[in-house]
Amino acid sequence: MDTLSEPQLRALLLQFRQGDEPAFNQLYSTYAKVLYRKINSIVKDDDVAEELLQDLFLKIWDKRRLINIDHSFVAFLYTVAQNLVYDYLRKVSRDKRLQATLLINAVDYYMQTEEALIGKETAAIIQQAIDKLSESRKKVFILCKMEGKTYQQAADELGISIATVNSHMVKSISFIKEYLHKNPEIGLLLIFGVILC
Repeated sequence: MDTLSEPQLRALLLQFRQGDEPAFNQLYSTYAKVLYRKINSIVKDDDVAEELLQDLFLKIWDKRRLINIDHSFVAFLYTVAQNLVYDYLRKVSRDKRLQATLLINAVDYYMQTEEALIGKETAAIIQQAIDKLSESRKKVFILCKMEGKTYQQAADELGISIATVNSHMVKSISFIKEYLHKNPEIGLLLIFGVILC
């Protein structure tokens, strides 16, 4: 992790709070690797760790105006990361119990039919949101979310930095989630939690 002096970090956080994308990219570049290693040491899954890291930076982007520059930013990052990991572990635990119950009570053909219908509807609605993204964000989103490429692979393919890929992903997911919440026809799909899994 590249270290920033206290005055450098304070100036960067002031810019970041105003929505400055280069400041966001600098924060990502400075802290992402160490946070990823910390998260991955707990969840033991590269893909999950990358998703949680993305969620972490999405959260700090969304709450950037609330960041208190008089308190330790690193401690704040670790607290957010810790909360995301705990939430993930609780969800995995609940999901496993729920899946076991559903498997016992569900009829196979009914579940397959429902999943197919929900999958088609979800895909169509998500595609509408993706189509509204800028061209550069759309390319990054498709590579990372739909083609399953890592941020590094997407950065290499597009000739951009990992920080830029992360920035595009954070803003794309934020836009898509907002788009989905504004469209009432997907309420049922949101309840089932099938969007942006």
